[in-house]
Amino acid sequence: MRRDGLPRARRLGGRAVAARPRALPRRRRRPGATLNVAPAAASGTRVAESPRTPLFAHAALNSRPVALVYRIIALAVIVTGVVRHSDVLTGAPNGTTLLFYTMVSNLLCLVWVALLVVRTARDLREAGASGTSTPSPRASGAVMMAITVTMLIYLVVLVPARFADGDSDVFSLTDNLIHIITPLLVIVDWLIFVPKGAFRWVDPLLWTLIPYAYLVWAFVYGALGGEFTPGQKYPYPFMDVDVLGVGGVAQWIVALTLALIVVGLVFVVIDRTLAALARRIPRR
Repeated sequence: MRRDGLPRARRLGGRAVAARPRALPRRRRRPGATLNVAPAAASGTRVAESPRTPLFAHAALNSRPVALVYRIIALAVIVTGVVRHSDVLTGAPNGTTLLFYTMVSNLLCLVWVALLVVRTARDLREAGASGTSTPSPRASGAVMMAITVTMLIYLVVLVPARFADGDSDVFSLTDNLIHIITPLLVIVDWLIFVPKGAFRWVDPLLWTLIPYAYLVWAFVYGALGGEFTPGQKYPYPFMDVDVLGVGGVAQWIVALTLALIVVGLVFVVIDRTLAALARRIPRR
């Protein structure tokens, strides 16, 4: 070996023959191994997809133009529901609607979808049309659960109670917008445009913290003399301690909590199943 690190020439049959440089060992690739980009996508990191990436990689539609159009429409629908429910256009806005979980969860969805629109538009401009855009797939699960609570309580608790009271205007346009359509828009957005594989089994318990935070606030607000409607210190019938008693309210809360956890686990199962199916898609 020469001082400069190059191999010395060796003599063969009286002739000087330059020694071949030793080839570096080739790195073996495990059979079936593929480039795994799912963790980056699942963490919310912006992923620039190559032209050969499957359209539904990560179990999400990798088309930012389609996602942007959908999210702009969803944002407009959510804003319409919030405006109609708060009576802003009538000239006599009802500020008490802000005290109810329905409005709180709809405003949360409004902010979230607005963030999705901004993020998708920015990524479309900077990273191109192919790819997914979301601040955080796990955060999308929390928002989805928060608004799912609104839909479930409306359909399971409020609608039967209003029918029992003789209310014939249950499924009005405004009610449908804030209780049914907005939840479905958020769920469909997650189902189609958000990368899968990020949810954890513990997430459904964490997602219940949002409705529980409202529950604690509502009880404290009523106990301090606050009213949600004139003469009513409880926002929803299942929270009325004066009528149901502490035990009755506790039973309702436990039952609803179990229902929400079950729904959350269904979301996790769907998330993991779609992620597993997406990993089986051959990448060319």
